[in-house]
Amino acid sequence: MIELITSLMAITLRSGASLIYATVGEIYTERSGILNLGIEGMMLMSAVTSFATVYHTGSLFLGILMAMLVGGAMASIHAFLSITMRANQVVSGLSITLFGSGMASFLGQRLGPESNKGYLVGLVGAKFEPIAIPFLSKLPIIGAIFNQDILTYIVYLLLPAGWYYLYKTRNGLNLRAVGENPQTADAMGINIAKVRYLYTILGGMLVGIGGAHLSLSYAPGWTENITGGRGWIVIALVIFSMWNPARAVWGAILFGGINAVQFRLQASGTTIPAAYLNMLPYLATIFVLVILTWWEALSKRVGAPSALAKSYMREDK
Repeated sequence: MIELITSLMAITLRSGASLIYATVGEIYTERSGILNLGIEGMMLMSAVTSFATVYHTGSLFLGILMAMLVGGAMASIHAFLSITMRANQVVSGLSITLFGSGMASFLGQRLGPESNKGYLVGLVGAKFEPIAIPFLSKLPIIGAIFNQDILTYIVYLLLPAGWYYLYKTRNGLNLRAVGENPQTADAMGINIAKVRYLYTILGGMLVGIGGAHLSLSYAPGWTENITGGRGWIVIALVIFSMWNPARAVWGAILFGGINAVQFRLQASGTTIPAAYLNMLPYLATIFVLVILTWWEALSKRVGAPSALAKSYMREDK
């Protein structure tokens, strides 16, 4: 039983890591007042780009770097349309998702299992392997926390660092001010456009790492629609966390945990159709999101930035 729990915890952490990167990135983007619905397309493009880079170069560092560049570049397009051109942020984000999904499918045609170039990153000798921390990794149950790949270990630092930056630094205060009341922030001398560009692109780079984690660690290789809708789950987790990076971990654990259970059930030969099991993580996330949002609304503590998805120009004051 202990081995089973340890195995489930290990899968939960690996499954949730990519979600945490993308969720924290989207939290920072939305805290600046920009709504980005292009997460799914950005994660797919980052996943295929990182895999292709590692396949051809054998460098994991370059794979992560390219994923960050792709995520940041796609986010900058959304930023330009939303901030400079003042386009509808929902339409812009959905366009990014459609473009990214289609382009990733096209670019990945020669990288999938049906090609002769090899499916697993392991075939070219490059993927993020688990790094066991001596003694700690041998502990029952919690030992799974200390037997993860480097990207998952970085998540352990990302969450507290993301919370501290947002709530305990002046730059974090400026970011929250821009998302809550850009008119007041502008009067205080804060460059609204600069802040929104910065955190939209930064958020896109974190989303890119999340996509790279999928193709270089969680499920090494490339398959069509490797994200499995995780980009949309990220949007839900941002609300689930109430735009607080410290709370993002609970949503990721929820999704990752149920994902781990459904994998275990499929491996055990259950008679439940696989399609129904695959639905469980998404249904559970939506269910908890609805309950939590309803409860928070009653408590009047919903943390959505007041200026979210609202364009701003100084001339509008």
